[in-house]
Amino acid sequence: MNDPPMEIHPSKIAIRPFKITDVDDFILWAGDDQVTRNLMWETITSREEAAAYIQDVCIPHPWRRSICTDDRSIGFVSIFRESGGDRHRAYLGYAVSREYWNRGVATVAVKLAVNQVFKDYPDLVRLQGFVDVENEASQRVLDKCGFVKEGLLRKHSNVKG
Repeated sequence: MNDPPMEIHPSKIAIRPFKITDVDDFILWAGDDQVTRNLMWETITSREEAAAYIQDVCIPHPWRRSICTDDRSIGFVSIFRESGGDRHRAYLGYAVSREYWNRGVATVAVKLAVNQVFKDYPDLVRLQGFVDVENEASQRVLDKCGFVKEGLLRKHSNVKG
């Protein structure tokens, strides 16, 4: 019988901008099909691809943060802000290494991101998350972070399918 995974103390979890030196940690989770199955981007398949993704996507992104424990990248949280007349609205995305599932990491990281993003963007009014109906763990994360379910969007997105 397996014991349930132990939660990680919130003080051990941080979010910070990505660094190119995150590449070896990044590929551990970004190269896992189970972690990336609900993400819009494909699973990373090589160290070179991981380095390019960090350099070309993660680092220049205005609000993509590495979720870290002991300064090791174990996932990401991103805020995608709308433009123009919709700049008051943004979308949240996140993923965590399978090793850290069900340990409270995503919940802490999302809470940290929510707290910071409204300071960084004082004109932001709405932050929303979209979760696959079958991804109950992610639904629980948003619920614990105070997000309110407003409805079900049928055929809204086609992620890897």
